[in-house]
Amino acid sequence: MVNEALAPGALPAGLRIYAIGDVHGCADRLARLHALVAADARARPAEEIVLVHLGDYVDRGEDSAGVVERLLGPAPIPGAEVVNLLGNHEVMMLDACDPRGPEGALTFWLENGGEETLASYRTAAEDPDFRDAIPPRHLAFLQGCELRFSAGDYLFVHAGIRPGLPLERQDPFDLIWIREPFLSFEGDLPQVVVHGHTPAAAPAIRSHRIGIDTGACFGGDLTCLVLEGQRLRFLTS
Repeated sequence: MVNEALAPGALPAGLRIYAIGDVHGCADRLARLHALVAADARARPAEEIVLVHLGDYVDRGEDSAGVVERLLGPAPIPGAEVVNLLGNHEVMMLDACDPRGPEGALTFWLENGGEETLASYRTAAEDPDFRDAIPPRHLAFLQGCELRFSAGDYLFVHAGIRPGLPLERQDPFDLIWIREPFLSFEGDLPQVVVHGHTPAAAPAIRSHRIGIDTGACFGGDLTCLVLEGQRLRFLTS
């Protein structure tokens, strides 16, 4: 954990948000980070707490099935609201697992970490019944993930937004997939965007965005951004 710092936005009094970046199958890391979040919430009681997961729960790491099972379980903070956002890797998995999905969806998913996900369900794409190995409630959970969440000065999405467009005109594809021109943009946005999707060695803190994908599946930290009032801090696993 780093010391508190001034944040680029503000939340209403009494509200604290914990936002966790891309997990990518790192179930053990997520369990440890959830424990840290729960301990932090006990040590620093707040009137209202929201836990946001920014998407990309599956692929690349060794236990995507375990990550989804954990997210389906009890909230690590009793009484907290939990928001699970949709990432591009969830979209790839859902497309590949839909027999009526886009042509080439299975190959595209396997090339981007899907093989590791299937292995966590103890199956492989060569198995003609591989879709049957994935519990329907896991797929239903992924299908039910949200595209965005907003609170105070902050907008939480998986990837980012397209500069120059009002929020009501944002394309869902961009919320899940965009990198440029979002990452290099230096102007004002309608809200401070908290996002994952693009891994970096450390969180990116800008006046208009905070990126918290720190490459957990590549050996980096799994990062949780803690926002409260006009301050921010981090928890890592």
